[in-house]
Amino acid sequence: MSPRRITVLGECVADAFTEPADTANELALRVLPGGGPANTAVSLARLGTPARFLARLSGDVFGRLFRTRLEASGVDLSYAVAAAEPSTLAVAELDERGQAAFSFHAQNTADWQWTAEELARVDLSETACVHTGSLALVQQPGAAVVEDFLAAAAPHATLSIDPNVRPLLVDPDVYRARLEHWCGLADVLRLSEDDLALLLPDTPPEKACDIWHTAGARLVVITRGAEGALASLDGERIQVPAVATQVVDTVGAGDSFTAGLLHHLGARGLLGGRLKELDLAALAEACAFAARVAALTCAVAGPNPPWQSELAQP
Repeated sequence: MSPRRITVLGECVADAFTEPADTANELALRVLPGGGPANTAVSLARLGTPARFLARLSGDVFGRLFRTRLEASGVDLSYAVAAAEPSTLAVAELDERGQAAFSFHAQNTADWQWTAEELARVDLSETACVHTGSLALVQQPGAAVVEDFLAAAAPHATLSIDPNVRPLLVDPDVYRARLEHWCGLADVLRLSEDDLALLLPDTPPEKACDIWHTAGARLVVITRGAEGALASLDGERIQVPAVATQVVDTVGAGDSFTAGLLHHLGARGLLGGRLKELDLAALAEACAFAARVAALTCAVAGPNPPWQSELAQP
């Protein structure tokens, strides 16, 4: 049987959520381990996919928190780098819909310092899919090293990319300048409607899919919150409804959707190549499963994706 392992590369971020304090002169923060790639790795492992996370983990208090969460979820950290630099911190404020607005403290932090030597030792022989995205693809000096790693992995594994644009930290023009190149590498491009608005302003989702197909991505999935998702496979499209849930917050929902999608495809032996065996029926099933995973993530506070056993519950 073909390997099912998924290797995820990217950042861990300490998500600090503001909470009511005892006095007006104080600010209370509740810190949860997060970061798009880390959330995806955790969600994959909890769903039952062998998930390996390539991360640079600081030895500070946040880095220890990241490591504990990842290991408790069953994520393989055998290739994680023990980094001397501090962890990345994001302060989140939630609006009345549970949407988070982030401010980042990320200058010279551990996540962006990848070297070619650190990634050269990674063995991908048993990896069916490599997933990455977010800030790891745009934050220098490591971004160029990460792109080289993806190019080397492409002949051997399915590649999945989630741009996860963070305009408060990196100008969207930086993402736009590299997106065509990423599509040339990627088999799967998953992004949110907010990403779409930043990357291709005033562009209908269907037209955006065609642009990214032309650039090379076979499968494009645009998640649209309560409106569900649009999935386009070589230009053939399906609409997938969202799963109704009582939303606590939406932190990590897109990451969980990506994990659910990749988990479902991997469990059916569809990862490991250029998705040549994938058809619309299998894609619809995978996206419906991913929507359930995302809905369960939205029903709890913070980036806390469900375990496989929770999906079996009615």
